[in-house]
Amino acid sequence: MTTWDATLYDQKHSFVFQYGQGVLDLLEAQAGEYILDLGCGTGHLTKAIADTGACVLGIDGAASMIEQARQNYPEIEFQVADARTFDMPDTFDAIFSNAVLHWISEAEQVVEHVAANLKSGGRFVVEFGGKNNVKTVITALQQSLDEVAHKQVQAHWFYPSIGEYAPLLEKHGLIVRSAWLIDRPTRLEDGARGLRTWVDMFRSGWVNDLPLETQEQVFTSVENKLRDRLFHDGSWYMDYRRIRIVARKESL
Repeated sequence: MTTWDATLYDQKHSFVFQYGQGVLDLLEAQAGEYILDLGCGTGHLTKAIADTGACVLGIDGAASMIEQARQNYPEIEFQVADARTFDMPDTFDAIFSNAVLHWISEAEQVVEHVAANLKSGGRFVVEFGGKNNVKTVITALQQSLDEVAHKQVQAHWFYPSIGEYAPLLEKHGLIVRSAWLIDRPTRLEDGARGLRTWVDMFRSGWVNDLPLETQEQVFTSVENKLRDRLFHDGSWYMDYRRIRIVARKESL
């Protein structure tokens, strides 16, 4: 289970919400619309939606993220809510989500609640990790943990192909209008320590229970495996691959 450090997220992983700006263009938010930011994190993209004149609600399952979002943007409404179970009193013109849904293996539960909380004709605009996202890094980390610490770990994230995800949406009345699977090599912040900082943020549960000396040996092993492929000009580059979908709820 990932423990979210909202301060580390804002300080060292701003690329997550910066890349989300492109998904906002697909959202085409309009003044007066009621929009849900599903998995809003610390609220930066929620604020960008609000700046269009739309009425926006941000929800996230991590209380630490919502606390930070409220501090960042006290004029916007934020709530702690689970993407698998959320149910709001009013339906939305659009539901937006960036870099969230790969964390939730119960994908169909999320889709069911997205469909239930959208108005007829409402749109679902989403981007998250696609098939083989960060495969190179995760494979090296698994191998190093096994070799150095004799620890086997399994990845449980949801990285679907378009062919896997689109039928799930359409099963629940969300008709896919556009879909992309995009390779996005992404430069990490923090220079030569960038890969370690990324693990601290997103895969800490795999290493935190190890002695500090063993953690150092694991990180060194991972960096040695990946340096030739993913370290360039003083920075680490993650092998991100994203799935991006625009869908609409069928009109009744």
